[in-house]
Amino acid sequence: MGQVASMPHRCGTYVLELHEWYRKFVEECPSGLITLHEFRQFFCDVTVGENSSEYAEQIFRALDNNGDGIVDFREYVTAISMLAHGTPEDKLRWSFKLYDKDGDGAITRSEMLEIMRAVYKMSVAASLTKVNPMTAEECTNRIFIRLDKDQNAIISLQEFVDGSLGDEWVRQMLECDLSTVEIQKMTKHSHLPARSSRERLFHANT
Repeated sequence: MGQVASMPHRCGTYVLELHEWYRKFVEECPSGLITLHEFRQFFCDVTVGENSSEYAEQIFRALDNNGDGIVDFREYVTAISMLAHGTPEDKLRWSFKLYDKDGDGAITRSEMLEIMRAVYKMSVAASLTKVNPMTAEECTNRIFIRLDKDQNAIISLQEFVDGSLGDEWVRQMLECDLSTVEIQKMTKHSHLPARSSRERLFHANT
């Protein structure tokens, strides 16, 4: 009963969120479409400049569901809505696309390392590293040890989801943050967003 009674309020909140997302989208992209160049510019302007470029390209690829090189509002809102309100499993399934660069349904060590290096590059540029941070290679190796249960040198979608749900450190390392796909107003004085859980965990010792 309580859940049913709360549904109208939740739906109303979602409509307001959808309106705000659309307003931001058309404000920055009047054509209703985002190209890789535009998205990379948005992302770099609100993070650490060109040091964010590689990661921005990976995020864009995950957003571009049909692979046409353009993200429309439907693709954008599907991702942002899911990352905001989806279940942990839904979020991890979407994040899997970020690491599965060639879209073959499995993540290789080189694919994951490429993403980790991009994140690490941003972390260094933002001066978020400690004296002896975990390297991208060490992070990738640790994740593979924990997720590649059948030891066939690739991580399947099921291994990715099940392993992440059962390991908080891995989940926070791999789950995409909502802040990485939200369009923010570009300004001359844009500031770096709050340090993400993934960047914090790059320096974990356990």
